[in-house]
This record gives sequence, structure tokens and C-alpha cells, in this order.
Amino acid sequence: MTTRTRTPDLLDNPPVPVQAKLAAAWTSFMFLYIYVDYFHLYKPGTVDNILAGVIFEFDISPTLLTIMLASVAIPALMVMFSMTLPARVNRATNLVVASLYIPYSAFNAVGESWDWAPFYGLSIGIEVLLLAFILRSAWTWPRTPAVPAGPATTDLRQDLRR
Repeated sequence: MTTRTRTPDLLDNPPVPVQAKLAAAWTSFMFLYIYVDYFHLYKPGTVDNILAGVIFEFDISPTLLTIMLASVAIPALMVMFSMTLPARVNRATNLVVASLYIPYSAFNAVGESWDWAPFYGLSIGIEVLLLAFILRSAWTWPRTPAVPAGPATTDLRQDLRR
């Protein structure tokens, strides 16, 4: 246990709940995820392909746009879920979703030329680092010791009657 002292030169650094760390990481992931897609529009030929009805060699269709919306909605919902789900479900959900998004993030570089390696390397690298942080935070979620049942509860009832 740490003892806080009154030293005017030190900044207070209170512990941050795991839920807040997870929500912050998912928020950062979302900003990066959206901006990578936005900056991708500046790549020569991208807008022409979109106007021709093609994205990543796929024909633009309601199904494709629905899949793309879902791929953005899941991390957006993870911001809220990280703050509202019960701890056990929260931990499992973060572990599963972050694990699935690592290969999904790497998919962005498939078929790209080496000329674009710095752009995709940096964007995917940061996304994967954020997802690794989420995995680590969820995996190492602090646990509270279980309250033993049995004689201790009986003693507590007797103490309350006094």
C-alpha cells in the first residue's frame, strides 16, 4: 500500500480504473481507424474507384457498406461497453474483440504497393499497439479476493446481533 505525502512538487497520479483505460484505448483506436480511412481517400485513384463503384476490388453494394459500417460500429460500441458491462463480461468481450481486430487491421495492407508501406506500417502498427494494450489491460484485470463462505458469515451474523 502506498502512502500519499504532501509534496508540492509532485503531481497526483491516482489509479485509473480498468474500464476507463479500455474506453480510452478504444476511443483512440476509433480516431485512428477513421482517420486512416479518411486519409486513404487522398491516395491517387481512390476517389476515381469509388466513383466507378469499387472499393478494395469489391463492388459497392448495400451489403458491402453494411459490413463496413459494422466494422466501424463494433469498436465504437466497445467504448461504451468498456464502461458499462459487468467486469467478467467486459473482460471477455474486450479479449475477443481486440483479438479479432488485430488480423482485421492487418487486412488494410493487403495488395498495397511498397510505396505505401510507411503509411500502412505506421497506421497498422499503432492500431495493433492499441489493441495489444487493450488485450493486456483486459487480461491483467485486477481481481478482488473472494469472501469465504461458511463460519465467517455465521460469526458476522452473531456480531451484528450484539
